[in-house]
Amino acid sequence: MTHTTTGTTTPTSHPTTGLLAGKVAFVSGAGRGIGAAAARLFAREGARVLLTARTETQLKAVTEEIRASGGTAEYVPCDLAEPASVHAAVDRTVELFGRLDVAFNNAAAMQPPGPMDELPDSDFDHVLAVNLKGPWLAMKAQIAAIRATSRTGAIVNTSSVGSLMANPALPVYGAAKRALNSLTASAAATYGPEGIRVNAIAPGTTLTEMIDAWETNTPGIVDRLNALTPLGRPADPEEVAQAAAWLLSDRASYVTGTVLRVDGGMRA
Repeated sequence: MTHTTTGTTTPTSHPTTGLLAGKVAFVSGAGRGIGAAAARLFAREGARVLLTARTETQLKAVTEEIRASGGTAEYVPCDLAEPASVHAAVDRTVELFGRLDVAFNNAAAMQPPGPMDELPDSDFDHVLAVNLKGPWLAMKAQIAAIRATSRTGAIVNTSSVGSLMANPALPVYGAAKRALNSLTASAAATYGPEGIRVNAIAPGTTLTEMIDAWETNTPGIVDRLNALTPLGRPADPEEVAQAAAWLLSDRASYVTGTVLRVDGGMRA
């Protein structure tokens, strides 16, 4: 079906400056890996960035690196499994920068690889607390802050390609991320009418400390995963961060409720 319009319309224009120029960004899990790469990238793309993670030494190092490169960044230690800690971090973003426009909920916790019947209850609770409850708490606080300041904005959650298939090696991690996909879609449907977009990215094998730990526990796993990946290699964290930056930017203005695979074709 073809639709036509009458009158004069002006195509949406996009600035030639940075992808996130003028925006205030909140990044969790920003002390290392994908989160640290995202914080650096967002700052290079013009955002003022608030970094959060549990380890202050890592946060400080990344923040100082961003500042040394001419970017604007602050950090707040935060445990995303603790409601008060999450709200304090989001509130601090608004205190420092006056607003919140975009948020990248990237903090994650891996389970010990192995069959589901061998995972202790305490590990199950921890994986769900960080990978599902954490983003839920963060989105609640972020949506309130966006409403109160910028009025419209965007949120991206980090899922996993492991949420899109059976995941016998990481069953609870995969289940938590699959639930996060559902939470992301529900948030997109709920807050889209207000102009708040919510998406997720699903990275494949990525060169982070998390994958290093899996390789140590299961020697050869990276080679086996690469063999399942058409591009034949793992991602650099910045390659994943680039996808998040686009989804948070105005160039993705008609994209919401999606889980974007950044997996080198693993699920093609």
